[in-house]
Amino acid sequence: MSRLFAPFAQRSLVLRNRIAVSPMCQYSATDGLPGAWHLVHLGSRAVGGAGVVMAEATAVSPEGRISPSDTGMWNVAQAEAWAPITAFLGAHGAVPAVQLAHAGRKASTRAPWEGRDAVPVDAGGWQVVAPSVGTYDAGYPEPAMLDAAGIDRVIGDFRAAAQRALEAGFELVEIHAAHGYLLHQFLSPLTNRRDDAWGGGFEQRIRLTLEVITAVREVWPERLPLWLRISATDWAEGGWDPEQSIALCRRVRDAGVDLVDVSSGGLVPWQRIELGPGYQVPFAGAIRRAAGIATGAVGLITSAAQAEDVLAREEADMVLLGRELLRDPYFPQHAARELGVEAPVPVQYARAW
Repeated sequence: MSRLFAPFAQRSLVLRNRIAVSPMCQYSATDGLPGAWHLVHLGSRAVGGAGVVMAEATAVSPEGRISPSDTGMWNVAQAEAWAPITAFLGAHGAVPAVQLAHAGRKASTRAPWEGRDAVPVDAGGWQVVAPSVGTYDAGYPEPAMLDAAGIDRVIGDFRAAAQRALEAGFELVEIHAAHGYLLHQFLSPLTNRRDDAWGGGFEQRIRLTLEVITAVREVWPERLPLWLRISATDWAEGGWDPEQSIALCRRVRDAGVDLVDVSSGGLVPWQRIELGPGYQVPFAGAIRRAAGIATGAVGLITSAAQAEDVLAREEADMVLLGRELLRDPYFPQHAARELGVEAPVPVQYARAW
């Protein structure tokens, strides 16, 4: 029996396999509303056989967007726009999932193909926020330091977005605390230089992430899974590291998180990443063993044999694929054939198999 195609229980759900579509920004929304592009993009991965199809980093507030073209979950119209997409994903065997996010100091920037520089306020941009002052890099906007009221608003925005995600038909929510966005900015001592209840020591730096998890769990049903994406290391001296990640994951396990989606980096431009096939998999394995929580592995996983090996070695419980699923929406079907198991093929396509 292939590990990659073994069902996986998450609370009341049973995922049809261990392949998830990693959340990948499309920068193709208007006023936070998903449209035809998102239906086709996400829908084709459900038809292609993925067990979980996760929508891109979806902002919990207007100022939480990475770019003006990000999807959102801060109003009813957005939830209603997501509903036909989630219905399609579920109808074709995938668990509809969404990553809820706040970009913090990396917000108010242009889409990558437009240059990624800051969008000025008078051109549709906005004042960005962060745990401390200091830009991400040259060309990025200068953030304002969040005060206590602002932090409370962020927590409330995550809670309200999770409620809207439920109303939109999503069955799995992932909280984004990785890649240098707001929650990660609070976690790392490189970007959190506060000396109040929200910064300084480890317990203070993890507080916002834990409070967001608690707030989301207040509205997200017990029957549905909650995931958390983290950067296991900043790849930078003096930053967030695997030991702190393990300690955090022990805490989030007890707070109601069902799986940690383990990525890395993205906090500072001077990071030094050691790239290679499956380069982030060991982080997922270490957290899985030391924190006693299910993990998802990411990072240059590009073949069926490689994905199968990650699971067979018990380094992770899921593999989340990004660029490979951009190149090949039908990767799960091709992988099943390669591994000699029944492919997750919709009846409309059965005559081709």
